[in-house]
Amino acid sequence: AEHQHTRYNPLRDDWVLVSAHRVKRPWQGQLEKPPPEDVPRWDPSNPLCPGATRANGEVNPQYEGTFIFPNDFPALQPDAPEPGDSDHPLFQAAAARGVCKVMCFHPWSDLTLPLMSLVEIRAIIDAWAKLAAELGASYPWVQIFENKGAMMGCSNPHPHCQVWASSFLPNEARLEDRTQRQHLSQHGVPMLLEYAEQEARRKERVVVENMDWLVVVPYWATWPYQTLLLPRRHVCRLQDLREGERDSLASVMQRLLIKYDNLFEVSFPYSMGWHGAPTGPYLKEDCGHWQLHAHYYPPLLRSATVRKFMVGYEMLAQAQRDLTPEQAAEHLRSLPEVHYKRRAK
Repeated sequence: AEHQHTRYNPLRDDWVLVSAHRVKRPWQGQLEKPPPEDVPRWDPSNPLCPGATRANGEVNPQYEGTFIFPNDFPALQPDAPEPGDSDHPLFQAAAARGVCKVMCFHPWSDLTLPLMSLVEIRAIIDAWAKLAAELGASYPWVQIFENKGAMMGCSNPHPHCQVWASSFLPNEARLEDRTQRQHLSQHGVPMLLEYAEQEARRKERVVVENMDWLVVVPYWATWPYQTLLLPRRHVCRLQDLREGERDSLASVMQRLLIKYDNLFEVSFPYSMGWHGAPTGPYLKEDCGHWQLHAHYYPPLLRSATVRKFMVGYEMLAQAQRDLTPEQAAEHLRSLPEVHYKRRAK
C-alpha cells in the first residue's frame, strides 16, 4: 500500500503500475465541473425524450419503459463496401459492417440507474439480453455499453446506452478470447470463474455481492474506482442468465451504482460495458472458456472535480494508478447503500 509495484492483468495480458503514494501529492491541475443537478424531467428539444423529434425527423413514441431505436449517426452500417486489396502488408484494411442502436432506459431525463426501481432496472437487463440474442444471431460481436456523464463523452443526460453489433471481433474481444482460452487450456477452469471464487474467499477487494453476483475492484484495476461485475455460476452470455439471476443482477447493479454516487455525492461518471462469448458463427463453437462479465471504468480520483488522466506514461509506457485496488474497494465497501439524495435530512 505504501510502495510502488506492478500487477499482472491476465485478462488483457499486460501490467499496471501501482503507485499508491502519489495520491498524497497536492493537486494543482484541472478541476472538472460537476454534472448539473437541474436536468428537466422532460424537454421537447431533447431528442431522447418521449415525443421529441430526432435529427432525422422521426418522432419518438410516448414510451413509458425502455425505448430502442437505430442510432441516427451510426459508426457501423450493414451495407458498407469492401475496402479493396492492399498493395503492402503495412497498409491493410478489412471490411467493417454492423448496426448501431440506442436504448433509452426510462422516459425521465432526470432519473439515473441508481435512482430507478429494481423493476425498472430488471426491464433494462431483459432488453439488453433480448438485443444481444437478436443481433447475436448474425453478428459475431454485440457490444452493450453506457457512457455516463459529460466527463466520459456523453452529450445527453437522458439515461441511455448504446449497442453496436459488428461483423468482426473488436480488439478487446479478441484479446479476452485469447487469454481466457489459454487459461482454460492450462488450468482446466474458466479464468473469471476461478477469479470470482478467489475474490469471494479473500474478501479484500469485494465491494458488493449476493448469492449470484460479485462486484470487485479487480486486483489489476487501472482506473481509480474501476470494478468488475461477475456471475458466480459459469455463464457465457447475457442472454443465458436465468430469471433469478436477472433479478439479483438488478439488485447488485443498484447497490454498486448507489455506492458510486455516494462516494463523492455526485452523479458518478463512468463507461461500462458487457463482455460475453462471441456470437453469430461462434454460436456453433465451444466457447466454454468465456465467462460473462461487465467492466465499469469511472474516471474520478480524489473528488467530484478531480479526475484521473490517462496521459504521458499511461499512453507511452503502461497503465498506472494512484491508490491500491484494496484501498479503492474499502472506500466503496464502507459507503451506505441508501442514495445520498434519498437520505433523511
